[in-house]
Amino acid sequence: MGVVIVAGFSRGTCPDSYEAPVLLSISNAGLTRGTTPVFDGLTLQLHEPRIGLIGDNGAGKSSLFRMACGLEAPHTGAVTVQGLPAFRINAQRPNLVGMMFQNPDDQIVFPTVQEELALGLTATGMPRRDAIAQARVFLASRGLDAWAERAISSLSQGQRQHVCWLAILLSQPALILMDEPFASLDLPGQALLHDDMARAPQHIIVSTHVLEHLRGFDRVIWLDQGRVRADGPADAVCAAYRADVAARIANRTAAPR
Repeated sequence: MGVVIVAGFSRGTCPDSYEAPVLLSISNAGLTRGTTPVFDGLTLQLHEPRIGLIGDNGAGKSSLFRMACGLEAPHTGAVTVQGLPAFRINAQRPNLVGMMFQNPDDQIVFPTVQEELALGLTATGMPRRDAIAQARVFLASRGLDAWAERAISSLSQGQRQHVCWLAILLSQPALILMDEPFASLDLPGQALLHDDMARAPQHIIVSTHVLEHLRGFDRVIWLDQGRVRADGPADAVCAAYRADVAARIANRTAAPR
């Protein structure tokens, strides 16, 4: 995938011979929050197994995720997952998309670990008793038997975030969205999550400021004020973003006071 610059912004291009099915389609999407425009005609066709989203705070990364998982519908245009309008997926196709929020407390519903992991299974119609039993087996397979009946309130923020990740893995969605997943993790936690992500069979889109975790990704998209600033190979796009940040800091430092 190359990086094509158009009027100061850029968009990725795929070789003509590569025709992967589109998993997440964002077509001319517009979104306004209050009187503030977030997106105006955003278009992206996403199919690669590993995609990174980068950019400053407020660039639109979390808003893109909210549209993709059906929490927010675009005011204009369309957002679809496997051809289904994203705002309908929670009702029509539970577990098609798994969303890992930046703050685990925005995601966790139940008081114990096993109940939280079982939630995604019961959403598909599995009896609660069977779902909890499956959650316990899954925890045991990862050496976390002792976590099953632990109260969520007894866990650190990093551990609660790990519970959210385990719940997503157990529910086996087709697409996983991860909003700043490394933010509250120590180095061992980051390494474990990075390894899990590399081995997961799902398509994964990660929004992060920790750019080294995007090394080897199939594609990285740099969002800037709701628009695509660059779209292409991970190394090239991350390097361009780093250079832009460095230039802005240098200009600010050099400006007369």
